[in-house]
Amino acid sequence: MMTSDSPHTTDVLIIGAGPVGLAAAVTLRRRGANVRIVDAAEHGASTSRAAVIHARTLEVLASIDLAAPIVDEGVIVPDFTVRDGARKLAHLDFRSLETPYPFTLMLSQARTEELLARAFTDLGGEIEREVAFESFGTGAGAESVVLRHRDGTREKATSRFVIGADGSRSGVRKARAITFEGSEYAASFVLADVSMTWSLAPDEVQLFLAKQGLVVVAPLPGGRHRIVATMDDAPAEPTAADVQHILDERGPGDAVVRSVAWSSRFRVAHRLASAYRDGNVFLAGDAAHVHSPAGGQGMNLGIQDAVLLGGILNDVLEGERAEDRLDDYERLRRPAAQGVITLTDRMTRMATLRSPILRGLRNAAMGVALRSPRRQHTLTRRIAQLDA
Repeated sequence: MMTSDSPHTTDVLIIGAGPVGLAAAVTLRRRGANVRIVDAAEHGASTSRAAVIHARTLEVLASIDLAAPIVDEGVIVPDFTVRDGARKLAHLDFRSLETPYPFTLMLSQARTEELLARAFTDLGGEIEREVAFESFGTGAGAESVVLRHRDGTREKATSRFVIGADGSRSGVRKARAITFEGSEYAASFVLADVSMTWSLAPDEVQLFLAKQGLVVVAPLPGGRHRIVATMDDAPAEPTAADVQHILDERGPGDAVVRSVAWSSRFRVAHRLASAYRDGNVFLAGDAAHVHSPAGGQGMNLGIQDAVLLGGILNDVLEGERAEDRLDDYERLRRPAAQGVITLTDRMTRMATLRSPILRGLRNAAMGVALRSPRRQHTLTRRIAQLDA
């Protein structure tokens, strides 16, 4: 199949039209950059997947006028409770955080993507679907990228900058030979959106610790709940009976699962790219870092990457920042990712202890430590990524 040359050079080519790529695209387009965004998938996300949006991410989204519409559609959750069955071990209150958004917001990734996509198209942008990154080409000056279209034709596109926001299996990262250092957790995770009833408060995130593993239950719009649970060998598509069994073993004892709207299993790694930049090619989101879902940190970290990177590239394109300042992106964002990886790894390992003795010590220590308002405040700030 022949390769055709694109007639125009763009300022920024973004590979991947998930929340991270779209956040970068909106940031760039708002200041007039010539942005092209492509994605191999036929459609955007249709399931909730990532569903937690933290305070720092809402502050960042406010800078591109997207916090208000997202907050309007989400469920505001100011409380986080840790339990061993029905017994409360600790409670975190986000209301005292020094931010305009002193809460966790629950909203499906699909809807977050829709709002970001609408903002981009309202700015005159177009999302090119079923256009896949294939390789980097050769060329002087601008970056040359080979794209494969749905009909099999190949296009040689040129762009001054390229952002790889193409997920944990990033083709951009692999093509630039950037290593992705880390390892995989032994346990698999169940993810499900369910309709259920129980006696606990409807506007809290609940984390249950049990010898069988952890389970998190969080409210979603429309009266549904998000379930995240560890399992040694999770089924490919967990059923209502599977989720009911998890809650019966680990929950408060009175949860009744009525139906499952969507479910999946996944395995989790903790990995960090050895570099966020190679020349004029940058990595953002899961292409640069992956970690445990503990605390719902992943999409948040990626959106923050995207908006900062978009702002830096805008500054360079407009001559307000020298090109040697492009390294500011990695200098600021890679340590933030390392901090989240460390936090979520520690949370996951502590939450999945199997030894009765260690679990007892953990529960006692947690109860004592989190009686301190200062420690509570420190932990809520870290979860909300206000120290990132």
